[in-house]
Amino acid sequence: MLSRTLDFEGCVNFRDLGGYRTLDGREIGWRRLFRADGLNKLTPADRDQLVGLGLATVIDLRTVDEAEQRGRFPVDLVPVRYVDLPLTDVLPSTEELPEWREASYVASRYGQMVSRGGPVLTRAIEVLASVDSLPAVVHCSAGKDRTGVLSALVLAFLGVPDETIVEDYALSGLAMERLLERLKAEYPDSVEAVEQFAPAILHVVPETMEQFLTSLRAEYGTYAGLAEALGVSAAVSRLEQTVLVDA
Repeated sequence: MLSRTLDFEGCVNFRDLGGYRTLDGREIGWRRLFRADGLNKLTPADRDQLVGLGLATVIDLRTVDEAEQRGRFPVDLVPVRYVDLPLTDVLPSTEELPEWREASYVASRYGQMVSRGGPVLTRAIEVLASVDSLPAVVHCSAGKDRTGVLSALVLAFLGVPDETIVEDYALSGLAMERLLERLKAEYPDSVEAVEQFAPAILHVVPETMEQFLTSLRAEYGTYAGLAEALGVSAAVSRLEQTVLVDA
């Protein structure tokens, strides 16, 4: 079995969504769909690894400010289709940060990403389902919230059980500890400011994703109903043909 977590020098939360079983007995093929944190500090070795993976598409869910201030994926060095799709307009304010310790609060924020960011999610899924788009990686800055929402929807639409989606979400936990330490090292003059964001960065508990998925079922009935509401039913069918394989 291939490794789900891929080691890179310039990011800490790069994972493969391959190998997850679906309710109909198939599974997601390996090395086709990836999720990650920021990809703006990739080293030459990292870039070589992505070239070796044959990466074709990068979907960037970060805000405009994040992308401009921190830098974008190096398309000049690793030729890919780069798609800039901010899922939110702004990051959590410092006043909100303590709330990110509560699973119910974070789950509600995820729900808002779906209700307010519907066109972005629709476009992202259409991109993933387009011709020659794979292998593809979806990323934000930490790779757990915005990326977690889109990854959860993709897995759900492909027929992956809720418990597996929750387990995948929880895998970001250890990576977030590494991310916090990396941020402190990168911004030695702003450690106190970085630590203010610790609640939002470190909070990764299964209950958050469980509550988020429950809320989606309550609002849309089924994941097929959500796909229809987003207008991606046809795109999901195309994606199934390119990523699902016999187990």
